[in-house]
Amino acid sequence: MSLLLCGSITLHAQTKKPNIILFLVDDMGWQDCSVPFYKAPTKWNAIYKTPNMERLAAAGVKFTNAYANQNCTPSRISIMTGMNPVNHGVNSWTFEKNISPEENPDMNLKTPQWNINGFCPFDGYENTIYATALPSVLKKAGYTTIHSGKAHFGAYGTPGADPLNLGFDINIGGSAAGQPASYLGIDSFGNRKNNPAKRAVPGLQEFWGKDIFLSEALTQKTLTVLDSVRKNKQPFFLYLAQFAVHTPLQKDKRFIQKYYDAGLDSTEAKYAAMLEGMDKSLGDVMDYLDKNKLSENTVIIFLSDNGGLTDVARGGQPNKHNSPLRSGKTSGYDGGLKVPMIVYFPHLTKAGTICSNNVIVEDMFTTIRQIAGAQNIPVVQKTDGLNLLPLFKGENKYAGRILTWHHPHLMSGRSSDIYPFSAIRINDWKLIYSHTTQKFELYNTAADIGEAHDLFNTNKARAKKMAQQLGAILKKGKAGMPIVKDTGKPVPYPDEIQF
Repeated sequence: MSLLLCGSITLHAQTKKPNIILFLVDDMGWQDCSVPFYKAPTKWNAIYKTPNMERLAAAGVKFTNAYANQNCTPSRISIMTGMNPVNHGVNSWTFEKNISPEENPDMNLKTPQWNINGFCPFDGYENTIYATALPSVLKKAGYTTIHSGKAHFGAYGTPGADPLNLGFDINIGGSAAGQPASYLGIDSFGNRKNNPAKRAVPGLQEFWGKDIFLSEALTQKTLTVLDSVRKNKQPFFLYLAQFAVHTPLQKDKRFIQKYYDAGLDSTEAKYAAMLEGMDKSLGDVMDYLDKNKLSENTVIIFLSDNGGLTDVARGGQPNKHNSPLRSGKTSGYDGGLKVPMIVYFPHLTKAGTICSNNVIVEDMFTTIRQIAGAQNIPVVQKTDGLNLLPLFKGENKYAGRILTWHHPHLMSGRSSDIYPFSAIRINDWKLIYSHTTQKFELYNTAADIGEAHDLFNTNKARAKKMAQQLGAILKKGKAGMPIVKDTGKPVPYPDEIQF
Protein backbone atom coordinates (compact mmCIF):
# COMPACT_ATOMS: atom_id res chain seq x y z
CA MET A 1 0.00 0.00 0.00
CA SER A 2 1.40 3.37 -0.98
CA LEU A 3 1.92 5.87 1.80
CA LEU A 4 0.12 8.32 -0.46
CA LEU A 5 -3.08 6.35 0.05
CA CYS A 6 -5.18 5.75 3.14
CA GLY A 7 -7.33 2.73 2.37
CA SER A 8 -7.82 -0.23 4.68
CA ILE A 9 -4.99 -2.75 5.03
CA THR A 10 -5.38 -6.50 5.00
CA LEU A 11 -3.15 -8.69 7.14
CA HIS A 12 -0.89 -11.18 5.40
CA ALA A 13 2.46 -12.72 6.06
CA GLN A 14 5.52 -10.73 5.10
CA THR A 15 7.40 -12.44 2.27
CA LYS A 16 10.74 -11.04 3.46
CA LYS A 17 12.13 -9.14 6.39
CA PRO A 18 10.78 -5.60 6.38
CA ASN A 19 12.91 -2.51 6.32
CA ILE A 20 12.55 -0.51 9.56
CA ILE A 21 12.70 3.26 9.97
CA LEU A 22 12.69 4.84 13.41
CA PHE A 23 12.09 8.55 12.86
CA LEU A 24 13.00 10.24 16.16
CA VAL A 25 12.36 13.91 16.85
CA ASP A 26 14.15 15.92 19.55
CA ASP A 27 12.16 17.86 22.20
CA MET A 28 8.89 17.64 20.28
CA GLY A 29 5.89 18.01 22.55
CA TRP A 30 2.63 16.06 22.41
CA GLN A 31 0.83 19.05 20.84
CA ASP A 32 3.57 20.25 18.49
CA CYS A 33 1.86 19.20 15.27
CA SER A 34 -1.36 19.42 13.28
CA VAL A 35 -2.20 15.83 14.25
CA PRO A 36 -4.48 15.83 17.33
CA PHE A 37 -3.34 13.41 20.02
CA TYR A 38 -5.99 14.68 22.45
CA LYS A 39 -9.70 13.84 22.30
CA ALA A 40 -10.24 16.93 20.18
CA PRO A 41 -7.97 19.29 18.23
CA THR A 42 -6.33 22.02 20.32
CA LYS A 43 -5.13 25.54 19.52
CA TRP A 44 -1.62 24.14 19.01
CA ASN A 45 -2.85 21.74 16.31
CA ALA A 46 -4.22 24.77 14.46
CA ILE A 47 -0.92 26.67 14.66
CA TYR A 48 1.56 24.03 13.49
CA LYS A 49 1.68 22.60 9.96
CA THR A 50 2.76 18.95 9.78
CA PRO A 51 0.95 17.47 6.76
CA ASN A 52 3.24 14.46 6.52
CA MET A 53 2.55 13.45 10.09
CA GLU A 54 -1.14 13.68 9.13
CA ARG A 55 -0.42 11.47 6.14
CA LEU A 56 1.41 8.89 8.28
CA ALA A 57 -1.36 8.85 10.88
CA ALA A 58 -3.95 8.36 8.14
CA ALA A 59 -2.04 5.29 6.93
CA GLY A 60 -1.25 3.78 10.33
CA VAL A 61 -2.01 3.86 14.04
CA LYS A 62 -1.70 6.85 16.36
CA PHE A 63 -0.72 6.25 20.00
CA THR A 64 -2.30 8.75 22.39
CA ASN A 65 -0.64 7.49 25.59
CA ALA A 66 2.97 7.07 24.47
CA TYR A 67 5.67 8.01 26.98
CA ALA A 68 9.39 8.73 26.91
CA ASN A 69 11.74 9.95 29.63
CA GLN A 70 12.03 13.52 30.90
CA ASN A 71 15.04 14.36 28.74
CA CYS A 72 17.03 13.06 25.83
CA THR A 73 19.88 10.66 26.63
CA PRO A 74 17.81 8.43 28.96
CA SER A 75 15.25 7.89 26.19
CA ARG A 76 17.84 7.25 23.50
CA ILE A 77 19.62 4.66 25.63
CA SER A 78 16.29 3.03 26.44
CA ILE A 79 15.74 2.66 22.69
CA MET A 80 19.21 1.21 22.21
CA THR A 81 18.98 -1.24 25.14
CA GLY A 82 15.31 -1.91 25.93
CA MET A 83 16.02 -0.92 29.52
CA ASN A 84 14.24 1.59 31.73
CA PRO A 85 16.52 4.29 33.25
CA VAL A 86 15.87 2.81 36.69
CA ASN A 87 17.90 -0.15 35.42
CA HIS A 88 20.35 1.37 32.94
CA GLY A 89 21.26 4.18 35.33
CA VAL A 90 21.54 6.96 32.73
CA ASN A 91 18.92 9.28 34.19
CA SER A 92 19.98 12.61 32.68
CA TRP A 93 21.71 13.90 29.58
CA THR A 94 25.39 13.26 28.97
CA PHE A 95 28.06 15.47 27.42
CA GLU A 96 31.56 15.63 28.90
CA LYS A 97 33.27 12.56 30.34
CA ASN A 98 32.63 12.23 34.09
CA ILE A 99 31.02 15.68 34.31
CA SER A 100 27.40 16.00 35.42
CA PRO A 101 25.02 18.41 33.65
CA GLU A 102 24.14 21.68 35.34
CA GLU A 103 23.04 21.37 38.93
CA ASN A 104 21.35 23.85 41.28
CA PRO A 105 23.97 24.78 43.90
CA ASP A 106 21.33 26.37 46.14
CA MET A 107 19.55 23.10 46.91
CA ASN A 108 20.38 21.10 50.02
CA LEU A 109 20.76 18.01 47.87
CA LYS A 110 23.43 16.60 45.62
CA THR A 111 23.08 14.12 42.80
CA PRO A 112 23.86 10.47 43.58
CA GLN A 113 26.21 8.33 41.55
CA TRP A 114 24.79 7.59 38.09
CA ASN A 115 26.03 6.38 34.72
CA ILE A 116 27.20 9.82 33.75
CA ASN A 117 29.11 8.60 30.67
CA GLY A 118 26.06 6.94 29.12
CA PHE A 119 26.07 3.82 26.98
CA CYS A 120 29.08 1.60 26.34
CA PRO A 121 29.28 -1.49 24.11
CA PHE A 122 32.26 -2.76 26.12
CA ASP A 123 32.23 -4.10 29.67
CA GLY A 124 34.14 -2.45 32.49
CA TYR A 125 34.12 1.18 31.31
CA GLU A 126 33.56 3.58 34.20
CA ASN A 127 30.16 5.16 34.81
CA THR A 128 28.45 3.54 31.84
CA ILE A 129 25.77 0.97 31.14
CA TYR A 130 27.19 -2.03 29.31
CA ALA A 131 24.61 -3.57 27.01
CA THR A 132 24.07 -5.02 23.56
CA ALA A 133 22.85 -2.23 21.31
CA LEU A 134 19.84 -2.58 19.02
CA PRO A 135 21.76 -1.99 15.74
CA SER A 136 24.27 -4.66 16.76
CA VAL A 137 21.41 -7.13 17.16
CA LEU A 138 19.90 -6.12 13.82
CA LYS A 139 23.24 -6.56 12.02
CA LYS A 140 23.33 -10.16 13.21
CA ALA A 141 19.82 -10.54 11.82
CA GLY A 142 21.03 -9.48 8.35
CA TYR A 143 20.22 -5.77 8.40
CA THR A 144 22.27 -2.87 7.11
CA THR A 145 22.15 -0.30 9.91
CA ILE A 146 22.20 3.46 9.33
CA HIS A 147 22.40 6.26 11.87
CA SER A 148 21.54 9.79 10.80
CA GLY A 149 21.32 12.91 12.95
CA LYS A 150 21.53 13.25 16.72
CA ALA A 151 23.17 10.38 18.61
CA HIS A 152 23.82 11.54 22.19
CA PHE A 153 24.34 8.01 23.50
CA GLY A 154 27.57 8.61 25.40
CA ALA A 155 29.87 11.37 26.61
CA TYR A 156 32.73 12.80 24.59
CA GLY A 157 35.87 10.72 25.07
CA THR A 158 33.98 7.48 25.63
CA PRO A 159 33.20 4.63 23.19
CA GLY A 160 29.47 5.34 23.24
CA ALA A 161 29.98 8.74 21.65
CA ASP A 162 30.48 7.14 18.21
CA PRO A 163 27.42 5.41 16.73
CA LEU A 164 29.73 3.12 14.75
CA ASN A 165 30.71 1.48 18.04
CA LEU A 166 27.08 0.59 18.70
CA GLY A 167 26.67 -1.53 15.59
CA PHE A 168 25.69 1.09 13.02
CA ASP A 169 27.30 0.46 9.64
CA ILE A 170 26.95 4.12 8.65
CA ASN A 171 26.93 7.29 10.73
CA ILE A 172 25.69 10.60 9.33
CA GLY A 173 26.23 13.49 11.72
CA GLY A 174 26.06 11.66 15.04
CA SER A 175 28.32 12.41 18.01
CA ALA A 176 28.14 13.01 21.77
CA ALA A 177 26.48 16.38 21.23
CA GLY A 178 22.88 16.76 22.31
CA GLN A 179 22.28 19.77 20.08
CA PRO A 180 23.94 21.30 17.03
CA ALA A 181 26.18 24.32 17.29
CA SER A 182 24.19 25.69 14.36
CA TYR A 183 21.38 24.50 12.08
CA LEU A 184 22.67 26.71 9.28
CA GLY A 185 24.74 25.46 6.37
CA ILE A 186 26.15 28.95 5.92
CA ASP A 187 27.68 28.46 9.39
CA SER A 188 28.89 24.98 8.35
CA PHE A 189 26.80 23.63 11.24
CA GLY A 190 29.37 24.95 13.71
CA ASN A 191 32.48 23.72 11.92
CA ARG A 192 34.43 26.96 12.11
CA LYS A 193 37.75 26.96 10.28
CA ASN A 194 40.53 25.63 12.52
CA ASN A 195 38.25 25.91 15.58
CA PRO A 196 35.08 23.81 15.34
CA ALA A 197 32.53 24.31 18.09
CA LYS A 198 32.22 21.49 20.63
CA ARG A 199 28.73 20.74 19.34
CA ALA A 200 29.58 21.11 15.65
CA VAL A 201 27.82 18.47 13.56
CA PRO A 202 30.47 16.11 12.14
CA GLY A 203 30.58 15.30 8.45
CA LEU A 204 28.18 16.87 5.94
CA GLN A 205 31.10 18.78 4.38
CA GLU A 206 29.31 18.91 1.03
CA PHE A 207 26.79 21.31 2.63
CA TRP A 208 29.26 23.63 4.40
CA GLY A 209 28.84 27.25 3.38
CA LYS A 210 25.58 26.56 1.58
CA ASP A 211 22.20 28.10 2.30
CA ILE A 212 20.59 24.92 3.65
CA PHE A 213 19.00 24.01 6.96
CA LEU A 214 20.40 21.05 8.91
CA SER A 215 17.15 19.07 8.78
CA GLU A 216 17.23 19.23 4.99
CA ALA A 217 20.95 18.42 4.74
CA LEU A 218 20.53 15.31 6.91
CA THR A 219 17.57 14.19 4.83
CA GLN A 220 19.34 14.64 1.50
CA LYS A 221 22.43 12.79 2.75
CA THR A 222 20.31 9.99 4.22
CA LEU A 223 18.39 9.41 1.01
CA THR A 224 21.63 9.34 -0.97
CA VAL A 225 22.94 6.66 1.38
CA LEU A 226 19.68 4.70 1.07
CA ASP A 227 20.13 4.71 -2.70
CA SER A 228 23.33 2.73 -2.34
CA VAL A 229 22.18 0.57 0.56
CA ARG A 230 18.98 -0.69 -1.09
CA LYS A 231 20.99 -2.08 -4.00
CA ASN A 232 22.58 -4.60 -1.62
CA LYS A 233 19.26 -6.48 -1.40
CA GLN A 234 19.54 -6.54 2.39
CA PRO A 235 16.85 -5.12 4.63
CA PHE A 236 17.86 -1.85 6.26
CA PHE A 237 17.33 -0.27 9.65
CA LEU A 238 17.36 3.53 9.45
CA TYR A 239 17.55 5.47 12.71
CA LEU A 240 16.83 8.99 11.51
CA ALA A 241 17.06 11.27 14.54
CA GLN A 242 16.54 14.88 13.57
CA PHE A 243 18.16 17.48 15.84
CA ALA A 244 15.06 19.64 15.41
CA VAL A 245 13.37 21.02 17.41
CA HIS A 246 16.09 21.26 20.06
CA THR A 247 17.65 24.64 20.73
CA PRO A 248 19.18 26.76 19.32
CA LEU A 249 15.94 27.93 17.71
CA GLN A 250 16.99 29.26 14.32
CA LYS A 251 15.22 30.52 11.21
CA ASP A 252 14.30 27.93 8.58
CA LYS A 253 13.62 30.41 5.77
CA ARG A 254 11.59 27.89 3.77
CA PHE A 255 8.66 27.97 6.17
CA ILE A 256 8.92 30.87 8.59
CA GLN A 257 7.02 33.65 6.79
CA LYS A 258 3.61 32.04 7.22
CA TYR A 259 4.14 31.97 11.00
CA TYR A 260 5.16 35.63 11.07
CA ASP A 261 2.03 36.37 9.06
CA ALA A 262 -0.03 34.40 11.60
CA GLY A 263 1.20 36.71 14.37
CA LEU A 264 3.67 34.43 16.16
CA ASP A 265 6.57 36.16 17.87
CA SER A 266 10.04 35.67 16.41
CA THR A 267 10.98 32.79 18.71
CA GLU A 268 7.75 30.87 18.24
CA ALA A 269 7.82 31.43 14.48
CA LYS A 270 11.29 29.86 14.38
CA TYR A 271 10.04 26.93 16.44
CA ALA A 272 7.03 26.36 14.17
CA ALA A 273 9.19 26.57 11.04
CA MET A 274 11.65 24.04 12.48
CA LEU A 275 8.74 21.68 13.15
CA GLU A 276 7.55 22.03 9.57
CA GLY A 277 11.08 21.38 8.31
CA MET A 278 11.18 18.21 10.40
CA ASP A 279 7.84 17.21 8.90
CA LYS A 280 9.15 17.81 5.38
CA SER A 281 11.97 15.38 6.17
CA LEU A 282 9.42 12.76 7.12
CA GLY A 283 7.51 13.41 3.91
CA ASP A 284 10.65 13.18 1.79
CA VAL A 285 11.43 9.78 3.32
CA MET A 286 7.88 8.58 2.66
CA ASP A 287 8.05 9.86 -0.93
CA TYR A 288 11.35 8.03 -1.39
CA LEU A 289 9.77 4.78 -0.22
CA ASP A 290 6.86 5.23 -2.62
CA LYS A 291 9.08 6.14 -5.56
CA ASN A 292 11.31 3.12 -5.03
CA LYS A 293 8.46 0.70 -4.32
CA LEU A 294 9.60 0.16 -0.72
CA SER A 295 6.47 1.30 1.10
CA GLU A 296 4.91 -2.17 1.03
CA ASN A 297 7.80 -3.60 3.01
CA THR A 298 8.96 -0.79 5.29
CA VAL A 299 7.82 -0.14 8.84
CA ILE A 300 7.89 3.49 10.02
CA ILE A 301 7.84 4.41 13.70
CA PHE A 302 7.56 8.13 14.50
CA LEU A 303 8.45 9.19 18.04
CA SER A 304 9.78 12.06 20.16
CA ASP A 305 12.47 11.59 22.81
CA ASN A 306 10.78 13.62 25.58
CA GLY A 307 8.06 16.17 26.16
CA GLY A 308 8.26 19.64 24.66
CA LEU A 309 10.49 22.42 25.92
CA THR A 310 8.47 25.12 27.67
CA ASP A 311 10.14 26.65 30.73
CA VAL A 312 13.17 28.20 28.99
CA ALA A 313 14.14 29.39 25.49
CA ARG A 314 10.58 29.62 24.16
CA GLY A 315 8.48 32.64 23.23
CA GLY A 316 5.02 33.43 24.51
CA GLN A 317 3.86 32.40 27.98
CA PRO A 318 6.27 30.06 29.80
CA ASN A 319 5.11 26.60 30.89
CA LYS A 320 1.99 26.66 28.72
CA HIS A 321 3.30 25.31 25.40
CA ASN A 322 2.22 21.71 26.08
CA SER A 323 -1.30 22.44 27.33
CA PRO A 324 -3.61 20.75 28.13
CA LEU A 325 -0.67 18.82 29.64
CA ARG A 326 1.19 20.33 32.56
CA SER A 327 4.78 21.59 32.34
CA GLY A 328 7.32 20.16 29.89
CA LYS A 329 10.79 18.75 29.30
CA THR A 330 12.72 17.73 32.44
CA SER A 331 9.58 17.59 34.61
CA GLY A 332 7.74 14.55 35.95
CA TYR A 333 4.39 15.86 34.77
CA ASP A 334 2.93 14.59 31.52
CA GLY A 335 4.06 17.65 29.58
CA GLY A 336 7.58 16.36 30.11
CA LEU A 337 6.88 12.66 29.52
CA LYS A 338 4.04 12.17 27.03
CA VAL A 339 5.08 12.20 23.37
CA PRO A 340 3.59 11.88 19.89
CA MET A 341 3.91 8.42 18.38
CA ILE A 342 2.65 7.04 15.04
CA VAL A 343 3.32 3.62 13.51
CA TYR A 344 2.83 2.45 9.94
CA PHE A 345 3.34 -1.28 9.42
CA PRO A 346 2.20 -2.36 5.96
CA HIS A 347 -0.45 -5.08 6.00
CA LEU A 348 -0.57 -5.03 9.81
CA THR A 349 -1.68 -1.63 11.11
CA LYS A 350 -5.17 -0.55 10.14
CA ALA A 351 -5.33 2.82 8.46
CA GLY A 352 -6.36 5.78 10.58
CA THR A 353 -6.69 3.91 13.86
CA ILE A 354 -5.95 5.02 17.43
CA CYS A 355 -4.40 3.12 20.33
CA SER A 356 -4.83 4.48 23.85
CA ASN A 357 -2.80 1.81 25.67
CA ASN A 358 0.17 2.96 27.75
CA VAL A 359 3.46 2.41 25.92
CA ILE A 360 6.96 3.66 26.70
CA VAL A 361 10.16 4.29 24.83
CA GLU A 362 12.00 1.11 25.90
CA ASP A 363 9.32 -0.88 24.08
CA MET A 364 11.03 0.13 20.82
CA PHE A 365 13.95 -2.26 21.40
CA THR A 366 11.77 -5.31 22.02
CA THR A 367 9.31 -4.45 19.26
CA ILE A 368 11.93 -3.79 16.58
CA ARG A 369 13.72 -7.03 17.46
CA GLN A 370 10.42 -8.82 16.93
CA ILE A 371 9.77 -7.09 13.61
CA ALA A 372 13.25 -8.07 12.42
CA GLY A 373 12.93 -11.69 13.56
CA ALA A 374 15.85 -11.04 15.91
CA GLN A 375 14.13 -11.82 19.19
CA ASN A 376 16.28 -14.93 19.76
CA ILE A 377 19.62 -13.22 19.18
CA PRO A 378 21.17 -13.00 22.67
CA VAL A 379 21.83 -9.73 24.46
CA VAL A 380 23.77 -9.18 27.68
CA GLN A 381 21.16 -7.02 29.44
CA LYS A 382 17.80 -7.84 30.97
CA THR A 383 15.28 -5.85 28.98
CA ASP A 384 12.18 -4.07 30.28
CA GLY A 385 10.32 -3.17 27.09
CA LEU A 386 7.31 -5.02 25.73
CA ASN A 387 6.49 -6.24 22.23
CA LEU A 388 3.95 -3.81 20.79
CA LEU A 389 3.02 -5.83 17.70
CA PRO A 390 -0.31 -6.90 19.24
CA LEU A 391 -1.18 -3.22 19.73
CA PHE A 392 -0.19 -2.47 16.13
CA LYS A 393 -2.81 -5.04 15.09
CA GLY A 394 -5.47 -3.42 17.24
CA GLU A 395 -5.44 -5.86 20.16
CA ASN A 396 -6.03 -4.54 23.68
CA LYS A 397 -3.12 -5.82 25.76
CA TYR A 398 -0.96 -4.94 28.75
CA ALA A 399 -3.69 -3.42 30.90
CA GLY A 400 -2.29 -2.58 34.31
CA ARG A 401 1.34 -2.46 33.21
CA ILE A 402 3.62 -0.30 35.33
CA LEU A 403 5.61 2.60 33.89
CA THR A 404 8.35 4.24 35.97
CA TRP A 405 10.65 7.27 35.83
CA HIS A 406 13.61 8.37 37.96
CA HIS A 407 15.38 11.74 37.70
CA PRO A 408 17.47 12.55 40.81
CA HIS A 409 18.89 15.75 39.30
CA LEU A 410 18.61 19.37 40.40
CA MET A 411 18.53 21.62 37.36
CA SER A 412 19.01 25.34 37.98
CA GLY A 413 17.09 28.23 36.46
CA ARG A 414 13.97 26.19 35.88
CA SER A 415 10.30 26.49 36.80
CA SER A 416 8.90 25.24 40.09
CA ASP A 417 7.49 22.19 38.25
CA ILE A 418 11.01 20.95 37.54
CA TYR A 419 12.56 19.19 40.50
CA PRO A 420 14.20 15.81 41.21
CA PHE A 421 11.54 13.11 41.19
CA SER A 422 10.55 9.50 40.80
CA ALA A 423 7.17 8.54 39.34
CA ILE A 424 4.97 5.54 38.61
CA ARG A 425 2.00 5.18 36.27
CA ILE A 426 -0.55 2.33 36.35
CA ASN A 427 -3.41 2.64 33.85
CA ASP A 428 -4.64 6.25 34.27
CA TRP A 429 -3.22 6.77 37.76
CA LYS A 430 0.11 8.49 38.30
CA LEU A 431 2.07 9.05 41.50
CA ILE A 432 4.95 11.56 41.60
CA TYR A 433 7.45 11.56 44.49
CA SER A 434 9.40 14.79 45.04
CA HIS A 435 12.95 14.21 46.25
CA THR A 436 13.14 17.76 47.59
CA THR A 437 10.01 17.72 49.75
CA GLN A 438 9.68 13.93 50.19
CA LYS A 439 5.98 14.35 49.47
CA PHE A 440 3.67 12.73 46.92
CA GLU A 441 1.21 13.91 44.31
CA LEU A 442 -1.46 11.57 42.91
CA TYR A 443 -3.39 12.20 39.71
CA ASN A 444 -6.05 10.47 37.66
CA THR A 445 -4.88 11.59 34.23
CA ALA A 446 -8.03 10.41 32.45
CA ALA A 447 -10.20 12.78 34.49
CA ASP A 448 -7.48 15.41 34.96
CA ILE A 449 -5.14 15.48 31.98
CA GLY A 450 -3.55 18.71 33.22
CA GLU A 451 -2.57 17.18 36.58
CA ALA A 452 -4.16 20.13 38.39
CA HIS A 453 -6.03 18.24 41.12
CA ASP A 454 -3.83 16.33 43.55
CA LEU A 455 -5.85 13.37 44.91
CA PHE A 456 -3.26 12.18 47.42
CA ASN A 457 -5.22 13.17 50.54
CA THR A 458 -8.42 11.50 49.36
CA ASN A 459 -6.80 8.34 47.97
CA LYS A 460 -4.07 7.51 50.45
CA ALA A 461 -4.59 3.76 50.21
CA ARG A 462 -3.96 3.82 46.45
CA ALA A 463 -1.04 6.22 46.88
CA LYS A 464 0.55 4.02 49.53
CA LYS A 465 0.32 0.92 47.36
CA MET A 466 1.82 2.76 44.38
CA ALA A 467 4.59 4.19 46.59
CA GLN A 468 5.42 0.68 47.77
CA GLN A 469 5.54 -0.57 44.18
CA LEU A 470 7.71 2.34 43.08
CA GLY A 471 10.10 1.92 46.01
CA ALA A 472 10.51 -1.78 45.32
CA ILE A 473 11.30 -1.11 41.65
CA LEU A 474 13.85 1.60 42.49
CA LYS A 475 15.58 -0.60 45.05
CA LYS A 476 15.68 -3.59 42.71
CA GLY A 477 17.31 -1.39 40.05
CA LYS A 478 19.71 0.08 42.66
CA ALA A 479 18.57 3.52 41.58
CA GLY A 480 20.37 6.11 43.70
CA MET A 481 18.50 8.80 45.61
CA PRO A 482 19.85 12.36 46.05
CA ILE A 483 22.12 12.94 49.05
CA VAL A 484 21.09 15.45 51.73
CA LYS A 485 24.09 17.75 52.14
CA ASP A 486 23.47 18.50 55.82
CA THR A 487 23.37 14.85 56.87
CA GLY A 488 25.21 13.01 54.11
CA LYS A 489 22.32 10.54 53.95
CA PRO A 490 20.22 9.70 50.90
CA VAL A 491 16.64 10.88 50.52
CA PRO A 492 14.31 8.05 51.62
CA TYR A 493 12.88 5.77 48.94
CA PRO A 494 9.14 6.32 48.41
CA ASP A 495 8.19 3.10 50.21
CA GLU A 496 10.04 4.35 53.31
CA ILE A 497 7.82 7.40 53.78
CA GLN A 498 5.24 7.13 56.57
CA PHE A 499 1.64 7.63 55.49
